[in-house]
Amino acid sequence: MLSVRNLNQYYGSSHTLRDVSFEVPAGACTVLLGRNGVGKSTLLKCLMGVLRATRGSVWFDNKEITNWTPHRRAGEGIAYVPQGREIFARLTVEENLQMGFARLRNGASRMVPSEMYELFPVLKDMLGRRGGDLSGGQQQQLAIARALVSRPKLLILDEPTEGIQPSIIKDIERVIAKLAARGDMAILLVEQYYDFAERLADHFIVMSRGEVVKQGLGRDMEQHNVRSYLAV
Repeated sequence: MLSVRNLNQYYGSSHTLRDVSFEVPAGACTVLLGRNGVGKSTLLKCLMGVLRATRGSVWFDNKEITNWTPHRRAGEGIAYVPQGREIFARLTVEENLQMGFARLRNGASRMVPSEMYELFPVLKDMLGRRGGDLSGGQQQQLAIARALVSRPKLLILDEPTEGIQPSIIKDIERVIAKLAARGDMAILLVEQYYDFAERLADHFIVMSRGEVVKQGLGRDMEQHNVRSYLAV
């Protein structure tokens, strides 16, 4: 589904991504792990077209998208839930969800699918509340639901557990596992919470100092001592 090939990026003279290569297949959850400052956020910006890669290529659904604009990538079916959620605080929950329709072509249904309320029951009871009035965990659920409304082929989640209470982390874990099991979507999950990532990982990628230093099957994370790459 997503293929990253020898991607390089520079901030001035700083070489932030070094020949990064990996695959994110459909119907699976691929987790990307690494400490702060290893290049994960830079990589996501390159995947979304916010930053231009210096060398290398990005392919999605058998099309090279390396030089595509962010809105064209979104239109092709890539949905991104950023770190910090970034919901629209002054819009209601329902209005936030409707923003997910922005990437859909004319003629597509503008009704929020009932599945969103099955995945995140709390949102159904809060449709008229402003996004800024929700708790951090509820905002995270809203941000994921908004991304799903766009019917993505690839869902990118940037540290969805950050600052979230344990009960909602469990809810988010359940949703990600259900989405991966459906088989019609690729999921790229960026995380520092090892146990959460390990439970969801079909495949894993570890970054350090701008490079991919380990990758493999999720069931082999312990064998590869992945946890040590997250320890301070």
